[in-house]
Amino acid sequence: MSVATASPLVERDFAVPDIRCAGCISKLEQGLVRDRRIASARVNFTEKRVHIACTPDAETPDLVGAFALLGFEAHPIGDAPGEGDPEAASSRELLRAVAVAGFAMMNVMLLSVSVWSGAEGATRDLFHWLSAAIALPTIAYSGRPFFRSAWRALRHGGTNMDVPISIGVVITSALSVYETATHGQHAYFDGVVMLLFFLLCGRWLDSVMRDRARGGVTALLRNMGTGATVLRGEGSGHWVDATALQPGMVMLVAAGERLAADGVIAAGSSQIDLSLLTGESAPQAVHVDDHVHAGTLNLGAPIRVRITAAGADTAIADIARLMGEAAQGKSRYVRIADRAARFYAPAVHTLALLAFAGWIIAGAGWHHSLLIAVAVLIITCPCALGLAVPAAQIVAAGALMRVGVLIKDGSALERMAEVDRALIDKTGTLTLGRPVATDLHAVDPAHRPLLLALAQASRHPLSEALTRGLSALGVAPETVQNIRETPGFGIEADWHGHKVTLGRPQSPAAGTALATELAIDGDPLATIRFADQLRPDARAAIDALAAEGINATILSGDRAEAVAPVARELGITAQTGMTPQDKLAAIARHAGAGHRVLMIGDGLNDGPALAAGHASMAPGSASDAGKNAADCIFLGDRLTPVVQTVRMARRTQRIVKQNFALAISYNIVAVPLAIFGHVTPLIAAIAMSGSSLIVVGNALRLKAAIR
Repeated sequence: MSVATASPLVERDFAVPDIRCAGCISKLEQGLVRDRRIASARVNFTEKRVHIACTPDAETPDLVGAFALLGFEAHPIGDAPGEGDPEAASSRELLRAVAVAGFAMMNVMLLSVSVWSGAEGATRDLFHWLSAAIALPTIAYSGRPFFRSAWRALRHGGTNMDVPISIGVVITSALSVYETATHGQHAYFDGVVMLLFFLLCGRWLDSVMRDRARGGVTALLRNMGTGATVLRGEGSGHWVDATALQPGMVMLVAAGERLAADGVIAAGSSQIDLSLLTGESAPQAVHVDDHVHAGTLNLGAPIRVRITAAGADTAIADIARLMGEAAQGKSRYVRIADRAARFYAPAVHTLALLAFAGWIIAGAGWHHSLLIAVAVLIITCPCALGLAVPAAQIVAAGALMRVGVLIKDGSALERMAEVDRALIDKTGTLTLGRPVATDLHAVDPAHRPLLLALAQASRHPLSEALTRGLSALGVAPETVQNIRETPGFGIEADWHGHKVTLGRPQSPAAGTALATELAIDGDPLATIRFADQLRPDARAAIDALAAEGINATILSGDRAEAVAPVARELGITAQTGMTPQDKLAAIARHAGAGHRVLMIGDGLNDGPALAAGHASMAPGSASDAGKNAADCIFLGDRLTPVVQTVRMARRTQRIVKQNFALAISYNIVAVPLAIFGHVTPLIAAIAMSGSSLIVVGNALRLKAAIR
């Protein structure tokens, strides 16, 4: 419905924790716009948030009410900064429910062993009442996420996946209480609590994954400066928060300070660390009229920057937006188990109802008919189906952790198994991301102690590389006095009446290479060059990926002359000078050609591409934004874990398919037996538990997949 107003629209965001599936997305996006005050609604499934454009007269309670009419609970984002994040609170609630259900399940199962072993009379009744005393409070507490969601849907005339789950739990619990009160042979508290435990585990893991997805953009925006010293007309300065910066202001950026806005240098020259935006490790010299960006670090002298963009208009905010949109696209991949469960649960409860009606018509009493219906509910409990994916993923994640790979999202293994292209960043990914002095052997041994004395007094990346290299050679530092460091130029000290310096090379022999120069009284003594070394097994890893049918290409923000030697050594093609948008476009081209892209990168500039790839990995040395955007993180200096992850993902998918086949075969055999009354609820509970154990046992075979 169109909005009957010409007033400018206001954009608002709401957290909606109960978004579960594609049906929820459709219901929200189509249902909210029926309100005349809401012009559009867009669901971010990954973050469980809804972005709406509404008229200025739409107040928060009215908008929350529009969500409620559709059966969803919504929380405005940004209106109450003092309140906690509703999504984080939901994750904590689910974790508590999992813990309570797990504890109760173990105790009820122990009590059930005695009943299964043949306890009779008062002894059996005692164990049943003890089970009820544990199970009923647990069901009331741990079942709240399902009961609340189901009630909201039913109250507004709708339905969702939690409705059949809640009906099954309530009916089975009520029948168990009846059986206990009438001294019946069987109660089913163990099956109910076990069902809740496994369902809650899956929902909690899903919630944790979404918390991490939201954390990626949050961590990215933390790279912006918190504010800046803005110059007044008379030359004095005052501090202005980043949210209050506006185009046209002139900010003074000191050495070692991060820029809080995009702009153009109005006065001064310096060196800027652009690694967060371009991935290039070498600082870039900037001068008057050069463009600089928020989030980058001023390494050299103070500069004055005329602001051209602030807040949401900066380049780093644009990257954050790209990450959010890319993650939204990836989130449309629905897990196999979720798709199956969406149709499976209603079918099971319909089958149980038909079984009950059929036996009533056949002349059986309501009690006997209800027992058969409960047996159908229990024996077809989707525990084995629900475990088919997570059991394999958990075992695979544990095996990969032993070789230094951290899986952030279990569904990443599904996508990792499908990749057939690898796009890899250079700096910090194919290379180690830390400069190494390449020609220390050429430095006169007599000069090395002096070189170390100056290098260890600075925290500059090149100085730290020199300190590591000289210390490894067993060099002891010389004694120097009055050490002084000038940002952007280097470090100097007094040594036996002479001025010694370590800094920017003055000699033309240094060329364009990353280098530093040691000099005494201005006379150069040694020029030390640096290189960012390839990971030791980079070529072997690239060849192994090719053997798996995955062709690799370098995507780098570095200059062509810096990337070409690496591409030649690895025998692969490369694209250079790429912006975040360029990398996204490259991924889109491959996806448009039908390929599934594995993106591997480490920098802030790789964040959107990592989020947009079919699957993604980042090294442990990556920026916080890179690690948050990636599906997997590999530790250490080797690239081989990438290959191991792909192989494990493909084997995991084979195990998942086997588990689905086992679960479906079990139901094909068990359901007819239950419907025709050949299975008691007790045998149904044992069969259901046995099918779950078989699925778990099959998944455990993955533990030996990596040695």
